[in-house]
Amino acid sequence: MKKSTRQTITFYLKYLKQFKGYTLLSALFITLAVGLQMAFPALFGWFIDTLVNGADTLDSSIVVQNLLKILVVIVSVDVMNHISWRVLIYSIIRLQSKGMREITNECFEFLHQHSYRFFSDNFTGSLVKKVGRMTRAFETITDIVFFELAGIGIKLVISIVVLSSISLTLGVPLMIFAASFLAFNYFMAMYKLKRFDIPKVKAETKVTGTLADTITNYSNIKLFDGMPREILNFKKDTQDLYTKRLRSWNFDNHIEVVQGVMMIVLNFLVFYFAIQLWEAGQITVGNFVLIQGYILFLFQELWDFGRVVRRLYSAFADAEEMTEIIHTKIEVKNKKRAKAIEVRHGKIQFKKVDFSYKGGKNILHDFSFKLNPSEKVALIGPSGGGKSTITKLMLRLFDITGGEILIDGQNIADATQESLRSQISLVPQDPILFHRSLRDNIAYGREGASEEEIIAAAKLANCHDFIMSFPQKYDTFVGERGVKLSGGERQRVAIARAILSNTRILVLDEATSSLDSESEKLIQDALKNLMKNKTTLVIAHRLSTIVGMDRILVLEGGKIVEQGSHATLSRKQGGLYEKLWGMQVGGYLGE
Repeated sequence: MKKSTRQTITFYLKYLKQFKGYTLLSALFITLAVGLQMAFPALFGWFIDTLVNGADTLDSSIVVQNLLKILVVIVSVDVMNHISWRVLIYSIIRLQSKGMREITNECFEFLHQHSYRFFSDNFTGSLVKKVGRMTRAFETITDIVFFELAGIGIKLVISIVVLSSISLTLGVPLMIFAASFLAFNYFMAMYKLKRFDIPKVKAETKVTGTLADTITNYSNIKLFDGMPREILNFKKDTQDLYTKRLRSWNFDNHIEVVQGVMMIVLNFLVFYFAIQLWEAGQITVGNFVLIQGYILFLFQELWDFGRVVRRLYSAFADAEEMTEIIHTKIEVKNKKRAKAIEVRHGKIQFKKVDFSYKGGKNILHDFSFKLNPSEKVALIGPSGGGKSTITKLMLRLFDITGGEILIDGQNIADATQESLRSQISLVPQDPILFHRSLRDNIAYGREGASEEEIIAAAKLANCHDFIMSFPQKYDTFVGERGVKLSGGERQRVAIARAILSNTRILVLDEATSSLDSESEKLIQDALKNLMKNKTTLVIAHRLSTIVGMDRILVLEGGKIVEQGSHATLSRKQGGLYEKLWGMQVGGYLGE
């Protein structure tokens, strides 16, 4: 058994134990239901023997009376069997619904514990599908275990025991055959899992990922006439899925061809020997009926076993990708004794920080700088110089490889990630909003904010007027990722959210780039309101937006090559800032 399959079993067993009352009740009533069901061939055999033996009795009323007693027993067993199945179904329904709820919740929480890098490396659509498969696989596996595998096991044991009690000539060979048949199908299922099912699931995930990626980039496809090549690429993925799916299904059919031949031969042999036993007077007509009933049970369960086991391991294959994610090491974790960080002043220090992206070159080496409380500092420089990396490290989206980052003297590595990020407001270049109302998106900055506080923040961010122009006003849904709003509108909503959060530290990452002049003016006014009395770190390419900063740091190759005010740096002949400034013109921010 594969390690990932064992991990999946362990994961699901946790929920069977968590709801052990329903698990034990289900196990009890499947045993009772199948046991009662298996009593029918014996009861019918008893009925036939009573009828045949009574044919020679002169007093038919006694025979009828005995037959009616047997009929009452048969009806009683039938009623008990029906009740057992109903209790079993109700128990399984509750076990599965509760388990699926908790599995979905755990997958949600676990996914969101992963790092920024994890989500950059995985398709959103693929992750969603993996969670769905993990949940549905629990339902499928519990159905198979309780309704099919448990039933098969109980029926096989009862059938072989009963047939052996009638004649070892029938029972022992059937037991040997059954054991060999079950082993054969188990190993075939394991082979199919590795050879066909897992590649099929990976192909399905790839198709889902490609579909999600093209839907996300639908505008690029239209703008660059990419439809023909995307259709061609998607057809390659679906053709690969078709091939793997066909191989998997064909393998099932090949196995069933072999099983069918084996069953036909065995059926003939069993009945041949049963006839010989009847002829020798070792079994009665009722025994013959009983044997027929149990042989049918036995053959049906043996036939189903191979298909059931292959379905079981196919369900494990569905769950495997999510199992791998659950057992993937979380890159950025809270320390065991991490405490909530307390930010009163907003002083930030990078002390001899080293950092490199996984498998890449060093981005920062022995990097140090300091932001004083309420100071407004800008980071500028060529692309790839490390500006955005600094903000990601400050938010602890990645862990540094050397040095330390301090906020008010507290090492952020010793603080909980949740408390750290709750103390820093970020306004990114391209804010992504939830597909929720404008009210919900603004209120995301502070849980429990009142309507008055939300509106006040919107007014300071210069977005109240455009919000009120919508028919639904603050109840307007913004679409997935905020696509129903313009870039400037999304930016102002993000600023309103940051204003509402009212943290001591603020990070502006290209917050005014790529906007028209009117939107930029509104956003600059909103940012002035936002930056008051806050330690502010601004990343900018457009230098005209940062001339009013207290200090400007010029980065190149992960190092600070110049720093000072705009007035000082713009007069420094031959300096990098003076060169960049000479290439740009624009308005002013922070005057």
